Amino acid sequence: MKYKYIFFDLDGTLTDPQEGITNCVKYALEYFGIHETDYSKLMRFIGPPLVYSFHEYYGFDEKKALEAVAKYRERFSEIGIFENKAYDGIHDVLQTLVDSGHILALATSKPRVFAEKIMAKYRLRPYFKLICGAELDGTRNNKDEVIAYAMEKLGCPPDRIIMVGDRKHDILGAKKCNIASCGVRFGYAEEGELEKAGADYIAGDLSELLSVLMQ
Repeated sequence: MKYKYIFFDLDGTLTDPQEGITNCVKYALEYFGIHETDYSKLMRFIGPPLVYSFHEYYGFDEKKALEAVAKYRERFSEIGIFENKAYDGIHDVLQTLVDSGHILALATSKPRVFAEKIMAKYRLRPYFKLICGAELDGTRNNKDEVIAYAMEKLGCPPDRIIMVGDRKHDILGAKKCNIASCGVRFGYAEEGELEKAGADYIAGDLSELLSVLMQ
């Protein structure tokens, strides 16, 4: 097999977290007196690190962005974490990959403690050898840092790894770590985002994704 090690993003790749993330972003913004009613703006938060998104989309400085993240987590840790669902067919894909000898790792910008709970809730955890994510104190906040940490933990050669994700941050993080990447269109990338980021492969659905990963 070309890629023995497969690193998966979580939000927008394994699960659809739209309800939980948008509700929690809205909750955080309202704390600052911003009453956002345009859900297309809220959905931009799916995938990237939260600090980046509050800075990029609402102009928050670092201190304010960190405060917004704290408000977001206030709701997310109790309610938003389970306003989520696994994509139909994802369990079959993961089982096929494991049965064929691939080693799977989760590489998410979401705090690891939340990722572990989501993976357990939606019965995704058994397929994965390793769960890597950010820490609540901001450690490994960027995707390339998460990928590098997973590579170190598994001790795998870069040319045998592929990163699968739905946003440019997954693709750019993979490039920084000198590994291949596959973008998926069923997540939350904007038009042309994956192409512009330079994804090595792009899959329109789970069937196409499996074809890429099984080569």
